[in-house]
Amino acid sequence: MAEAVWTAMADRAHLAVQAGTGTGKSLAYLVPALLLTTSQRGPVVVSTATIALQRQLVDRDLPRLVDALRGPLGRTPAFAILKGRANYLCLHKLSSAPQAGQEALFEPTSALGLHVKRLHEWAGATATGDRDELVPGVPDQAWRQASVTAMECIGSQRCPFGIQCFSERARRIAADADVVVTNHALLAIDALGEGGILPEHRVVVVDEAHELVDRVRSVASGELSATAVEAAVRRCGRLASEAETGRLAEAGNALGPLLLTTPAGRMDRLDPALAASLGVLHNTAVTCAAEVRSAVKRNEGDPGVAAAGQAALVGLVDIAVTAERMVTTFDEPVEERDEVVWLERADDVADTSRPATLHVAPLEVGEVLAASLFAQRTVVLTSATLTLGGSFVPLARQWGLDADSMGTTWSGIDVGSPFAHGRSGILYVARHLPPPGRDGLPAQYVTELAGLIEAAGGRTLGLFSSMRAARQATNALRPELGFPLLCQGDDATGQLVREFAADEPTCLFGTLSLWQGVDVPGPSLRLVVIDRIPFPRPDDPLASARTRQVEARGGNGFMEVSVAHAALLLAQGAGRLLRSVDDRGVVAVLDPRLVTKRYGDFLRASLPPFWQTTDPQVVRGALRRLAAS
Repeated sequence: MAEAVWTAMADRAHLAVQAGTGTGKSLAYLVPALLLTTSQRGPVVVSTATIALQRQLVDRDLPRLVDALRGPLGRTPAFAILKGRANYLCLHKLSSAPQAGQEALFEPTSALGLHVKRLHEWAGATATGDRDELVPGVPDQAWRQASVTAMECIGSQRCPFGIQCFSERARRIAADADVVVTNHALLAIDALGEGGILPEHRVVVVDEAHELVDRVRSVASGELSATAVEAAVRRCGRLASEAETGRLAEAGNALGPLLLTTPAGRMDRLDPALAASLGVLHNTAVTCAAEVRSAVKRNEGDPGVAAAGQAALVGLVDIAVTAERMVTTFDEPVEERDEVVWLERADDVADTSRPATLHVAPLEVGEVLAASLFAQRTVVLTSATLTLGGSFVPLARQWGLDADSMGTTWSGIDVGSPFAHGRSGILYVARHLPPPGRDGLPAQYVTELAGLIEAAGGRTLGLFSSMRAARQATNALRPELGFPLLCQGDDATGQLVREFAADEPTCLFGTLSLWQGVDVPGPSLRLVVIDRIPFPRPDDPLASARTRQVEARGGNGFMEVSVAHAALLLAQGAGRLLRSVDDRGVVAVLDPRLVTKRYGDFLRASLPPFWQTTDPQVVRGALRRLAAS
């Protein structure tokens, strides 16, 4: 892998590398990256999807590599981590008085007040202001009193703490580094915007690349609710006239009832009343933003006004841009739209914790990535899961590597795995069970699950397609099993995983975050159970719109969208089983469609090459032998 990465970097060719767990893929791209920077062709940006991998790179892998390569390279390479501005303490925000009506929250004896007081004390001791270095941490509500987003920042030139700014300090350090570790969201913001967030670079390594498209789409999405409009009105304060903020408030008040009566889900046509409301929101937000800018200009030099104005402009600009995007989406025929709009609303309209919200998102991000990332830089993409159905093409198409405008070359290699999957693991498909239905977990599935867990002696990670199914299985089996059974939601997920790993007989049931976020090597995990093929819901707005778009172009929407989505999640879930070369166990899929449907071949080809069986007696015997060993 290291040789392939070096060749790609040197030849300026894009490369996709599938590298199984235990390959040491971070070393395989960091060594070429450090060599590249020594030849004065750096820096290299390394982007990850998770904080855990960022910490592994910065706290473990890079320090060791720098020490080991100092002699051969003839220099000491420098590295840095760069996060979004909201991850750093803002001294200006921390020094500002609480907003009117909030004083009670900051009483030294209140829970929030104690956390904020601790942040004040930490501000005088920390060298980085990085939230992850505050142990134990503080709740999000407290952190928001001491941080700002990039849009809310008034800028180092106007800020009285500009020289001391932790975020700006991190950017200065990154500018001089050979390797800069960041996250997919910041990479997307830098690539899709005007740049300037990350240091100038020509080589990017995207680790956990299977998550790149979703992270980029999230950055490129927008949302709008009556609650967001209300917040924008409050932030305007006296920076805009009462007349204009009043009009904006009225527009927000009119939006709320419309969203409560509009059917939830994907919107193929825009109701005239909602279209008119969005138009008014756009116009009033634009007018208010102009007045706020004028107020800031009149009070130039006043950091308080600058900060308040920037905070107000964030919400106003977001409302104006998002409202316009939503309206213009419906200008095109349904089959030609590049974006989808949908309404998300809690089943209980009285649930104020989840206000009715309009969303807009791009159907595809490939063309944007092709133009803003791949056309500008050399990119190495890697993950343990990059081939779907045995091919790199499905993900490459989503990334935009096959875009007509690319004009560049790319290649994909699978460097294999140190694990002997065929000897270490079994893929069991319960062919004798009925297909899953819509009314929860079938009784036969619960019975099958109980038998597998008994044979394994506990030690089971249950991956379910919904929390409803996970809770149903937990409630049914907890009184019956002779093993401790944890369910996601009983405690913080990280704590549950630690308890699961620490006690061998313990079982853990959960949903999506466990499909990708559990790393438990050793005897505590011998059985991974997947209740059903994780297709997107039929009413999922984004997946259904993408399916329709593919079919309008003559493609197979079900295979390209739903089956590809399921293949990626199945591969990630199955990857929880073998985490070290000594691990042994079974991946059991209760959904018989994995072997009875034509698309099952594609899905099984996306999984590690386990030995396969559909015989329940064979798999239970194997589990009993493992439990006794």
